[in-house]
Parts: sequence; structure tokens; C-alpha cells
Amino acid sequence: MELKDQLREVKTASKELALLTEEKRNQMLKNIACLLIERKEEILTANQKDIANAEELSKAMIERLTLTCEKIEAMAKQVEIVVKQKDPLHRELESIQRPNGLLIKKMSIPLGVMAIIYESRPNVTIDVACLCIKSGNACVLKGGKEAHHTNQVLVALIHDAMRGIIDEHAVMLIDSSSLVLELIQSNGLVDVAVPRGGKGLIDFVVKNATVPVIETGAGICHQYVDKKADLDQAVKVAVNAKASRPSVCNAIETLLVHKEVAEPFLTALKQAMEEVHVVLKGDERIARFIDVEPICTEDYATEYNDYILNLKIVDSLEEAVAHIQHYSTGHSETIMTQDESRAQYFIDHIDSACVYINASTRFSDGGEFGFGLELGISTQKLHARGPLGLQQMTTYRYVIFGDGQIR
Repeated sequence: MELKDQLREVKTASKELALLTEEKRNQMLKNIACLLIERKEEILTANQKDIANAEELSKAMIERLTLTCEKIEAMAKQVEIVVKQKDPLHRELESIQRPNGLLIKKMSIPLGVMAIIYESRPNVTIDVACLCIKSGNACVLKGGKEAHHTNQVLVALIHDAMRGIIDEHAVMLIDSSSLVLELIQSNGLVDVAVPRGGKGLIDFVVKNATVPVIETGAGICHQYVDKKADLDQAVKVAVNAKASRPSVCNAIETLLVHKEVAEPFLTALKQAMEEVHVVLKGDERIARFIDVEPICTEDYATEYNDYILNLKIVDSLEEAVAHIQHYSTGHSETIMTQDESRAQYFIDHIDSACVYINASTRFSDGGEFGFGLELGISTQKLHARGPLGLQQMTTYRYVIFGDGQIR
């Protein structure tokens, strides 16, 4: 079947899904959670095939691809959390009573058909499908070739969970990368495209899509260690922000440190980062204090997704802000300082989706914000920004009640 014909089936299913009761949408999610546990071994077998074919991936990316019993059980628990979340549909967002008697209600509705293009992480297949089902959106999933076998098994599981409730076209998986361009140019059949992955993938979708795009994921995130910082705290936060999961978009890629605290901070940081096997890169100014790999200008614009961290000494808070403004992808930035006025300057001048004071950028996550599962982290200003949870996966319409009024 041609892609356009398949998308017509998805569009039809989206209208059916939008009309389903919350009870039926939740029942599909409960079925998915149960099947994840029941078919754990089948999922792990498929995942091992993908890992065996992933020799060219970095250690951090293989970690991102790998599923374990514990990860599958965690996926099932996340689905159960979504079941318990408030229904994002049919909410009255605003009510306006006009002098002429018209009653105008602003009501939440699904976006429609969402095309999500993502890389590596097979858990995204479950996360996105469940968020779409709960929010009444049909979805077309294009996972990375690295997770081909795992995604096939997971989508088959989702289809089994949907059987008897809704047409399986409400969740569709496409394998071929050659179809992505046609997918993101399917106006009238796809309502929004969401790229979730590295800079290359996101740039391709943004530049080539003719359907609306929610830009997510690209994360050149920064930590600035101010002259007024608690240095022990700053080292601890830096290790977490870089090494806890270096392959994710909320990990820092560059750390800036004020010249007045460079020597003690860098000495402590070097020892801490060696313990977690992070490679440090820096210029001659950094090399006066610690041994580092050489750095070039392009490195500051690189999302490594790996155990690599850029270092730079700055002469002022203003210089740190200027560097971040130049290289940031608008995802997450943090300042370590005990001075409230300097923290406020950072807040006022950094225009990223998430701005932190004395905390790790790794908290940029739907679950950590209390939203439950997330579609991704939006780095743009429309239609939503920051973690995209259930509520951000809806749009709205106005329903107007009258009694024969004319204008």
C-alpha cells in the first residue's frame, strides 16, 4: 500500500480515536502495560538483535538503545501513570459570556495525526504511542533503524492492546527512511510532525516539512559556574549533568567557569570527571590548570551525546551569557551561584525553554516536572515550550452557544 493510502487510514482512525471515551482510551493503555510484562522475553530477544547490529554506535548510544527487564518494567509503570493522569480532552479552558447572550467556550481537542520521527531509544515507541492514545491523537512512528526489531515487536504489542477497541491504524509504524520526506509533506493527512533526535534529524525535518513542526530535542546545554558559586555543589551538579546519561538531550555539552574560581574548581572537576570517564576539552587557558584534550571553535556547537565535555574560562557573567546566547539550542542552561542578583541577571538574559539556578539540567524531563511521560522537550516558542506532556498534546476550538443571535 502506498504511504498516502496508509495515511488516509490513519486519518480516519484519528477521528474515531478522538471520539473514544476516556475509559476506552485508558483500557488500551492498561492492555499495553500488561503486555509489556507478559512479552518481556520477546521484547528482549528483539532488542538483542538490534544491539548485535549496532557495533558502529558509541557506548552512550548503545546504552540508549538497550532494554533490560528493569527498563521494561519501568516502561509499564510509566504507562500506568499515564492511565491515572487527568484526561486532557474535553476540558473547558475558558468561558466567555457576551452581552448579546452568546456563551463562548474554549474546549481542548486532539491535534489529530502526529508524525513522530526519532532515533535509537525504543522506549520512545511506547511513550509516544501511549501519550497519543490518551490525548486522542493518532500517530505515525518512524523510529531509527538501530531499533528496527525492537520497534516491530513493540508496535505489534500495541496493536494487540488496541484490538476490539479501535482500528490499529491509530498507531502506525513506518520503517523506511525514504518515506520520511513524503511523510512530513503530507498536508491534509498529517497535522503535525515532531522530530526527536540529533541536530541532523531535526534540521532535516524543520527545513523540509510542509506540515507544522514542533521542534524538540537538540540539546547544546550549558552550565556556568559563577565566582559566587558553592564549588563543591557545582562539581556535583556538573558530574550529574554530564555523566548520568550523556546520550540524552538535557546533558550539558559545555561548562563555563568564572576566572576567579577557575583553579580550585577545575582541579576538583578534573578528579571527579576522571572517575566517571568523561573526556575534558579546553583551550590553552584551561590547560594552565588541568590536562585537557585540545578544543576547536566548532566543538562549542556540537551535541556529543557522549562522555565528552567542553570547558571555557570566562572573565565575567556577561561573557558567560553571551557565549550561551551564541551557542545554545534553547533547551536547558544552569547557573551555579549563591548571589541572587547574578542569578536574576542569568534568568533575564537567557532565553531557553528551561533555565536553572543551582540545579542539574537533567531535570528537563516531563516526569521530573510532574507531567508524566513526555513527547519531547520543545525548544521553540510555538505551539508549546519545554516538556511536552499530555496537556501540550492538545489544541482547542471555540464552541459558541446562541439563541438565534445575528450580527
